[in-house]
Amino acid sequence: MDLQDREAAVLFHTYKRLPLEIERGEGVTLIARDGTRYLDMFSGLAVNALGEGHPRVVAAIAAQAARYTHLSNYFLQEPQVRMAEILVKHSGYSRVFFANTGSEATEGVIKIARKWGATRGKAGIIGFSNSFHGRTMGALSVMDRPRYRDGFGPFLENCRTVPFNELAPLTAAVNDRTAAVLLEFIQGEGGVRPVSEEFVRTLGDLQRKFGFLLVADEVQSGAGRTGKFFGFQHYDVHPDLVTMAKPIGGGLPLAAILASREIASVLEPGMHGTTFGGNPVACAAGIAVLEEIEEKGLIAHAALVGGLLLDGLREIARDFPKVVREVRGFGLMAGMELDRPGEEIVGAMRESGILINCTDTTVLRFLPPLIITDAHVRKTVAALRTIIAGL
Repeated sequence: MDLQDREAAVLFHTYKRLPLEIERGEGVTLIARDGTRYLDMFSGLAVNALGEGHPRVVAAIAAQAARYTHLSNYFLQEPQVRMAEILVKHSGYSRVFFANTGSEATEGVIKIARKWGATRGKAGIIGFSNSFHGRTMGALSVMDRPRYRDGFGPFLENCRTVPFNELAPLTAAVNDRTAAVLLEFIQGEGGVRPVSEEFVRTLGDLQRKFGFLLVADEVQSGAGRTGKFFGFQHYDVHPDLVTMAKPIGGGLPLAAILASREIASVLEPGMHGTTFGGNPVACAAGIAVLEEIEEKGLIAHAALVGGLLLDGLREIARDFPKVVREVRGFGLMAGMELDRPGEEIVGAMRESGILINCTDTTVLRFLPPLIITDAHVRKTVAALRTIIAGL
């Protein structure tokens, strides 16, 4: 049996896998078992910020693994503390809690919001339509997409979703019993949809009136992808809590919750924890990633090269308005909405040696490593133009 048949025989059938067996990766290139080389323009869904096999990350993983791979969170661990110090430095927040995944970070902020609200008569958690915060029960409770929710209820009480970017439903939903509002400032899985300035201003007015916590989901958009360290920094806002994951572990499972000292203090020893959160090898990899991003100026690079990518995609949109409805995004988080399902184009791009993916059925999503060059962008845009012209 080949690998595809072996996979089908032993694993849960929960993923629609690409028909590729990847042998290894080199920077922005993935190499299949048959030797075919692919330009990776979605980097493990925004995980591989430095591409594959980055020597600094590989060395950090090997060095830490030789010391110890796991101790448990009963012990002080230098990699955890150093990683937290870097996140505090870049974020402006003062406390960090480490988890393993974005879903786990979402569960953590829901618990923090509920604990914070318990003495204030606040228990409501509000999310938004078309959002994605993970696949656990708490995350699903603040999402509305049937594809992820159907058959898994009942969900958490006092949780609801309201339409994204619509002011009236938001104003009607928030009240003095609202504990937290959870928002992707740039929806990722939902189609690379930025929140509007007016929506953010209204949210700020409501927060001043009702005193709830604002939570920013930066799992996909954080660590420099949008041309700023956080996606929310494109707006005049400072959330109370932030969730991070994907790129911060250098390809290993690592997530984080960031908060002020005051909000973090609602959790006392024993109230919340995790066995593997803040794994020392993952933290060592994360330190390497964040130091490389800072030292090589990759946030500014993401803004510059991302601008070139977005300009190229918008030129295609102008030239083929019957196929392309809209291009959206910031930096190296870009989406092209089509008038049709995008899987055919994803397949054609793969045949051209370029890997992208499709989200929300009709949106081509581009999440390349932060190290891509102008030449990689030009190659991608040219291939996509040829494919769309031939439709």
